[in-house]
Amino acid sequence: MKRQNVRTLALIICTFTYLIVGAAIFDALESEEETRQKKDLSLRKGKLLLNFNLSSADFEQLEKVVLELKPHKAGFQWRFTGSFYFAITVITTIGYGHAAPSTHEGKWFCMLYALLGIPLTLVMFQSVGERINTCVRYLLHRLKKCLGMRRTEVSMVNMVIIGCISCMSTLCLGALAFSHFEGWSFFHAYYYCFITLTTIGFGDYVALQNDQALQNKLDYVAFSFIYILTGLAVIGAFLNLAVLRFMTMNAEDEKRDAEQRALLSHNGQAGGRFHCSVDPSSAASTPSGCGAVGGSSGAASRGLRNVYNEVLQFQSMCSCLWYKSREKLQYSIPMIIPRDLSSSDTYMEQGEAFSNPLHSNGCMCGLQHHSGISSVSTGLHSIMTDRRLNKRRSSI
Repeated sequence: MKRQNVRTLALIICTFTYLIVGAAIFDALESEEETRQKKDLSLRKGKLLLNFNLSSADFEQLEKVVLELKPHKAGFQWRFTGSFYFAITVITTIGYGHAAPSTHEGKWFCMLYALLGIPLTLVMFQSVGERINTCVRYLLHRLKKCLGMRRTEVSMVNMVIIGCISCMSTLCLGALAFSHFEGWSFFHAYYYCFITLTTIGFGDYVALQNDQALQNKLDYVAFSFIYILTGLAVIGAFLNLAVLRFMTMNAEDEKRDAEQRALLSHNGQAGGRFHCSVDPSSAASTPSGCGAVGGSSGAASRGLRNVYNEVLQFQSMCSCLWYKSREKLQYSIPMIIPRDLSSSDTYMEQGEAFSNPLHSNGCMCGLQHHSGISSVSTGLHSIMTDRRLNKRRSSI
């Protein structure tokens, strides 16, 4: 099974296990409190019905009116400031639920607005987060140089630590501000900031909902908008660093598999010997023509030539260049390049003499023996046997 599929299956199993564990813990923590609150509210409802001589229908009507009046405590929700606040909660997927469109036209526009706005916002925050990470990495590198540290490169651990500190600082700053403006405790304000900046948005705590704040406290409104957008950018930077790096692993595996398939795609068809000619005066090391000699078809010849060209993107057929680039090949196609070929000193020891006196730098292009590259794939095992490869150019 491909490792991408194994990773995906493992993630699915871990997610559902995490859900089951979370459900069990929430059940243990909240179920008894919910039962107690329900009994308490039932007793209070009975006292209200008795004291004010209300019927059940009257009480339900009163309850409905109270719930509908609650959003209006903040002032006019659909003036520009309130609409801007609502638009932020839509495109950032916070969705407090403190306000919702009541007209059919407003609901239609909300769906269309979110359809375009949510992807745009996600891309924007991701791009801003990437720029923040780049700036932090540069500043940290400069700081290490100024401190005279021996290793000035910025590691992933450094970036994760900076990201955690930034997130905690943002949450604490917001908790201090909202506890002052809203009269909440520090813990409840911190809880609100966390639920908001992670875009969970339960709606049990919502800022700007008291004392006509949307119209009467414009400085507080501006601070809330700036804090939410800035905090989402900081959280986006941390997610860019910690989560999306893991998400790209499947793409990297797919690229590696594509490289492996490029090397192995024509192994079954290119079993015969191939005749490849190289122009000695050419500035490139790509064969000028390859043809099947042992009965292989023209398509197989073209396929092998494409595979050959793809291999040449990593190294030359010259043994000394193969030695210099073996780490790159092992990283890109580790399942193709065997370990015993990782050091071409073995092949260099087998040489007798240079066929071209111009190759005085230790290049082994002129040897009669096969170089390490001839063992990259079974379909390429006969390329180096042609005598004309000994007439390669003096500069590669």
